[in-house]
Amino acid sequence: MSTAPAPERHPPALDPVAALRWARQALTPAQSSPWLHEEVGRRMEARLQWMTRQPRHWIDWAPLRGGLQTHALLTQRYRAPQCYVIEPEPALQEATAHALNTPWWRTRRWRAQTPRFGTHALPEGGVDLLWSNMALHMAPDPQDLITRWYRHVATEGFLMFSCLGPNTLHELRAIYATQDWSAPCHEFTDMHDWGDQLVAAGFAEPVMDMEHIELTWSTPAAALAELRTLGRNLHPARFGALRGRRWHTLLVKALADAAAQRTDGRVALSFEIVYGHAFKPVPRAQLASETQVPLRDMREILQRRL
Repeated sequence: MSTAPAPERHPPALDPVAALRWARQALTPAQSSPWLHEEVGRRMEARLQWMTRQPRHWIDWAPLRGGLQTHALLTQRYRAPQCYVIEPEPALQEATAHALNTPWWRTRRWRAQTPRFGTHALPEGGVDLLWSNMALHMAPDPQDLITRWYRHVATEGFLMFSCLGPNTLHELRAIYATQDWSAPCHEFTDMHDWGDQLVAAGFAEPVMDMEHIELTWSTPAAALAELRTLGRNLHPARFGALRGRRWHTLLVKALADAAAQRTDGRVALSFEIVYGHAFKPVPRAQLASETQVPLRDMREILQRRL
């Protein structure tokens, strides 16, 4: 009997070892929450106004890199619902707790619920909203991460996330191609492929859209410094050693030459931002000669039939 081929894993060009190394890299307060992540989070938070259902509880997934200011916006919007914080990397858990635990003398502590940390604190049936800002494109196994999210979301709850899309840094890619250098970053997944992976994990009614954000800097040095806060080059075919001074000089010159062709004379790089949300449907038992249904799903099915 033939078996169907396993679905392709995305993104196709990502070094999982390098991705894990980046995810586990400890952060200082100055390195957390890049400006771009905060801006994307602010735009995604504004979309919550179109969600008619108010969650009873919600998860902020990896907020230290995803955006501390964005987390504050969410807690202002959802003051009554219980907030849970999941930082999947142990190296960042202490820093995340320190950043989010408001000192007792600040009045904001009395206006918002104190977040609960860790998966052990989650309600048994899951949460009504799982929020993830700018994390999925750096995941070593994105399908596995989406499946984990699915398990944490309650039936009829929903997921909201953002990540980088395939047209990100096309200006820098063009410079590297002209110089015959290996790619400056790994390939990012198209939003339609993310939709397919959401459905494969069990989510329903995925809605995907995207926009482009152009950032500009006064100097190449400022541009490169901010790029380092956003991630690392995870391409499997990236240059495997340290670059020399000559290479750095050529890169800076290429960025400066590109800036000189603009009317404002600034270094400019584009980022494709992908937004997605999907709902977790009521589970349905697949009929067969012998059917196994998880206890949690069976409870959901029976409760809706009573």
